[in-house]
Amino acid sequence: MNNYIKSLLRATIWVAMFFVVSACEDYLERAPESIISEEQAFQNFTNFQGYVEELYHCVPNFTLSNWVSSWNWGEDEIESTAGTFTFSYNVDRGNFWAWQVENGAGNNGWLDANGTNTNRDHKNKGLWPLAWYAIRKANMGLENLSLMKDATEEERQLIEGQLLFFRAWFHFSLIQYFGGMPYVDQVLPSDEQLTLPRLSYHECADRVAQDLERAVDLLPIDWDDTTTGRRTLGKNQLRINKIMALGYLGKNYLWAGSPLMNSVSTGSQTYHAEYCKKAADTFGELLQLVESGETQYALLPFEQYNDNFYTMGQNWALAGGTEAIFRSTYYSANDTHWRISKQYKPTFMDEGDPTNFYPTANYVHDNFGMANGLPLPDDITQADPASGYDPNYPWKDRDPRFYKTIVYDGVKVVQGAIPDANQEINRYANLHTGGSYREVVTGSLSGYASRKFSPLAANKYDRAYDWGSALHINVPYMRLADIYLMYAEATLMGYNSLGAPSNTFSKTPLEAVNLIRERAGIPGVQDRFLGSVGDFLSELRRERAVELAFERHRFNDLRRWMLLTEEPYTTKTSFEFDRAGEFNTDDPTENRIVNMREEVIIERNFTSKHYWLPLKLADVSLYPDFYQNPGW
Repeated sequence: MNNYIKSLLRATIWVAMFFVVSACEDYLERAPESIISEEQAFQNFTNFQGYVEELYHCVPNFTLSNWVSSWNWGEDEIESTAGTFTFSYNVDRGNFWAWQVENGAGNNGWLDANGTNTNRDHKNKGLWPLAWYAIRKANMGLENLSLMKDATEEERQLIEGQLLFFRAWFHFSLIQYFGGMPYVDQVLPSDEQLTLPRLSYHECADRVAQDLERAVDLLPIDWDDTTTGRRTLGKNQLRINKIMALGYLGKNYLWAGSPLMNSVSTGSQTYHAEYCKKAADTFGELLQLVESGETQYALLPFEQYNDNFYTMGQNWALAGGTEAIFRSTYYSANDTHWRISKQYKPTFMDEGDPTNFYPTANYVHDNFGMANGLPLPDDITQADPASGYDPNYPWKDRDPRFYKTIVYDGVKVVQGAIPDANQEINRYANLHTGGSYREVVTGSLSGYASRKFSPLAANKYDRAYDWGSALHINVPYMRLADIYLMYAEATLMGYNSLGAPSNTFSKTPLEAVNLIRERAGIPGVQDRFLGSVGDFLSELRRERAVELAFERHRFNDLRRWMLLTEEPYTTKTSFEFDRAGEFNTDDPTENRIVNMREEVIIERNFTSKHYWLPLKLADVSLYPDFYQNPGW
């Protein structure tokens, strides 16, 4: 923030005096004749919206942040041994400094970067510098709203609503990783010494809420239904709307009500009931709008589940369908060819970077249960009559989301021809101990692989990542299933009951969770988890781990629940086993295995300091009230 606080201090109207028709172009490179006056820059909707557009490009696209994209830092995923430069590798070893460019991140992460790149290139965009830049820009826009003379009331509300949303969103994005920050709600004068104190988490959350509540009032549900939005009809999916503002308002309240954030604000390591009630009622308002048919959002049918994350053969259509709520921008959908499509298989299968990411065995076994809705037994080497789990056939009759998300031993990866007969063995995922997909440098350390974000056919034989397949991968920041699960958690902990709905929506926490399970084709939560709020909370958290697996949520969930430092969440394991009997190429769930066991890959030695990322040393040296996080 050293350079970025100074940018806040130096803020002048000059930034606004460049007519930014599209933030996909770098306004700093425009010809001198394109420089216009302050009054012109803000006088009408077209000009002002051009100014606002740059804020969309301040949101990092974590899916495509660089040649290798690392965003799962819980106990859920592990990189191949080649990936020693990733933040996930450093997190496992307790080195949280490595989010910073100057401390090992280089250009490999999306939390930091060497500058405030707002051009259309996905690479080298960092949340830390861009957040401060965007907050300054939003404040400049808000302070110049009075110059918007040639505009309708609807146009003014759209501009103000977007600016307030982005100011709140970037503050929230910072405090969820770093704790309470100064809340900057004005353009700071350049002739005054910086003294803004770090607020408590709750104080920051309250300020975020004020901005988002106002944005909710100003923004439409769907820009296509406004006079202004009809000028860009059918191209408004990413524009900030009321549902996005409600979603983040509820999330902000739930985070404030979670044990970690409550503990640093009040000293209590429990849920804060009042914040949870606010979250529940906010999410309830959103879901009432959805279920009454007043929005463009709905859960995708399960057969289209992976459309949440990628499209193929649809002229690079943006992934997410009706379920994605908030997504980052993109400019070249085919960028996935060079990046994320090639980071979930051994390199000899996809010609990608040697760094690949794989689900951990502990995460798969602890969360992905059976088709009847029950979890696996604690000891996966033993049969479980209640759930039907058979350790010799461990992939049989599993939760249908397991098959949408996880590649297990024997799954057919290559669908077409393999010219080299010697490579025919690699048609199937050889993930057993000693199998080819366990190759030591780029292969799976855990015995599992992922298929959630990249299709099986994204391999060097079927080549689904080539231009002709039009594969476009873009993992959303927020989707509707997440809203239902956050609603369930907030309502449960706010109203302390499985059977009590919020004040704004009729579904109970149990009904909200069961709706997500029903979409996947599994029964509702079993009776054994309905005896108390605590019993149900553990199953709700498991449901969240399954439904939102590998979507960037787990690290923050473990942190806010104050479980990051606790067993078993500090352990990453592999699944070791041998094949037995005839290999079934038609149905890999029928393949028998023996000698199954979990082995520890790494133990993460965390202490309480690891609940927050450390701030940059240069930044905490700026002035006393901007102090370092405890333990760092």
